[in-house]
Amino acid sequence: MIEGCQYQVDIVFPTFSDVAANFFLVTGSQLYHHRQPTIPHKFHKRPWADRVFFFLFDPTAKQIEKAFQKQQGIFQNTKVVGKKAVKNNRWYKEVGLGFKTPREAIEGHYIDKKCPFTGDVSIRGRILTGEIISTKMKRTIVIRREYLHFISKYNRYEKRHKNLAAHISPCFIGVQQGDSVTVGQCRPLSKTVRFNVLKVQKKVVKGAKNFAKF
Repeated sequence: MIEGCQYQVDIVFPTFSDVAANFFLVTGSQLYHHRQPTIPHKFHKRPWADRVFFFLFDPTAKQIEKAFQKQQGIFQNTKVVGKKAVKNNRWYKEVGLGFKTPREAIEGHYIDKKCPFTGDVSIRGRILTGEIISTKMKRTIVIRREYLHFISKYNRYEKRHKNLAAHISPCFIGVQQGDSVTVGQCRPLSKTVRFNVLKVQKKVVKGAKNFAKF
């Protein structure tokens, strides 16, 4: 088993002609969220198509983009003379407000400029909580926040909800729909993203049969 992956990997050695004729790529979103990749129709009859012949890259890997990824202000080409102690050449910080820096952010190798723990992003403003309803985007999730709105005419409350897009760092591996997250406000990261995930609480499955609100 690959660490952080839910599928078992079978080592297959096909011929070069099979590789050249039947090689296909997996989209970035499928790789990032560890989902079962979609196999094209023409590969369904191949005996090895349902196996993991393609490579499942680790979402916390360092070089997964076309451009070379590195942390700003970190010199990586130090000339070593003699033997020296091995040092983790990685920069991280504490966001404050009582939130702990994840272990993966300290010991990992991913590069994310929008990460609140290893990037140039400051958390200030509102701290909100919500439930994840979508993880389809790369390093961005959609959370749902429910609240009550008072109607003075009827002296009653009505249920309302708001959807919120938030950036999620690769240090939070394996997030799924239904998990509760705590997000903090930061500078605008894109057109719709103004929050960053600071803490993830996994969904607890008690029984075999569960019903969702939506």
